[in-house]
This record gives sequence, structure tokens and C-alpha cells, in this order.
Amino acid sequence: MELIALLPVFVSLIFIGAFAGFLAGLLGVGGGIVLVPCFFYSFQALGYNGPQLMQVCVATSLATIIVTSIRSLQSHNRKGFVDWKILQKWVPSIAIGAICGAYLAASIGSIVLQLIFGGLGTLIGVYLVFGKQSWFLAENLPKGITRWVLGSALGGLSVLLGIGGGSLGVPFMSLHQIAIHRAVGTAAGFGLAIAIPSTAFWLLVPVGSPALPFNLGAVNFLVFLFIVPLTFIFVPLGANLGHRLDAKPLKRVFGLFLLLVAINMMLQALWG
Repeated sequence: MELIALLPVFVSLIFIGAFAGFLAGLLGVGGGIVLVPCFFYSFQALGYNGPQLMQVCVATSLATIIVTSIRSLQSHNRKGFVDWKILQKWVPSIAIGAICGAYLAASIGSIVLQLIFGGLGTLIGVYLVFGKQSWFLAENLPKGITRWVLGSALGGLSVLLGIGGGSLGVPFMSLHQIAIHRAVGTAAGFGLAIAIPSTAFWLLVPVGSPALPFNLGAVNFLVFLFIVPLTFIFVPLGANLGHRLDAKPLKRVFGLFLLLVAINMMLQALWG
């Protein structure tokens, strides 16, 4: 494929990377919850549609999360916000759930994956709009078999959404009385436990469509190589602005945006 034919893809990726990175830094949400719908609608608009479009979007988003989670984990660890004891206990179940989630996502159609993303994205949007820091389920994280069940569910659902540890892991820990900065830092470790095994699985999954160049399995490396450096540039810019602004109304606005995107994706899956 000639490079001139890929120019619209390059332009769209610049905007997607900048937008996702800036929002992730500004609001403290995982970039994947922004990347997946941005990939999906952009590729559709550019004519790269197909029955496995959603799988490519999810897999490529997870591949980028490997790099961004490493950087985030290092940054939060320097500030002392990573709870390594929580990671030691939760990473095995999360990783198992991530592999199971990837297998399920590869086995279903793109439309079903759209419906799952739309449904779970709606729940996350509702939490961002209406959630309060005073909400909690328990004073400590679950233990024993409950930890294995919930950790596996967290890993599996995250892979179905194409996200790392931020969008589900942070609310989950916050609802169990983990301080927000500690929850955000530790969730970066969740992101690695989700992204590494699931991306390894996606690299082995043959995908016939969409006809984007440079696919290895379901992961598109053209997109990966564009998005990662852009998020590195724009996450700190968003974070710097976020430190100067009240994040609560901004999260509510993003929650409304996510609700619209998620509901639209479900409607498009149901009625085309």
C-alpha cells in the first residue's frame, strides 16, 4: 500500500493519540477507554471496516497499554503511590482473567464486542457522572477465593473493553477504602497484568479484516508506533492542567461523553 493512501490514517492517529493522552492525564482515566472508540469510528470513517474491526481496536489498544503502564508505574512508584503488596496478591488472578477475556473476545463477533463495550462503557460513564468519593463497599480488599473470582473478572472485563487498570481498577480499589493516589498508582500495575498476557494472545490471533497494513495477529503495529509516542507527549500536558483544575466537573463531563459514545456504539451494533 502506498504511503499517500495512508495519509488519512496518519492524520487521524495524530489526533487520536493527542486526544487520548491528554484526557488520560487530565482526568486520570485509562487511555484505552478513549482509544478503542476513537479507533473504531476513525477506521470505519476511513473505510477500514469489517467483521473483526472491534478486535483490532481492542488488541491494539492493549498493546499500547503495555508501554504506557510501564511508564505510569515507574512515575507513581517514585512518588511512593504503588502498593506492591496489593499487586503481589492480585496480579495472578487478573492475568488469568485477561487471558480468558482475550480468548472470549477473539471468539465472538465484532458486533457482540461492540455491545459489550457499550454496556460496560455505560456503567463506567454512570460512575464517572454520579460517583462520589464517600461511596464504599468494604474497608479492605477481598481475600481468598473472592479475590481470585473478582481479580479474574476485573482482568477479563478489562480485556473485553481494551483497557488497562485505570477505568475499572481505580473505582474498585476506591470502593474498598484505598486512597485515590495509591489506587491510581497501583492500577498501573494492574494494567501490565492485563495488557502483557492478553497482547501475547492477540499476536497469535489471525485477523482477516479490516485491511489495515502492518498487522501482526490482531495488533496493528502502524497504529501502535504512532499512538505510544503521542501519549507520552500529551499525558504530562493533561496531568499538569489537571493539577490546576477541579477534576470533579471534568470527570462528569467526560462521563457524559463516554455515555453518549457507549450508547451510540450499542445502537449501531443493534441497528447498523
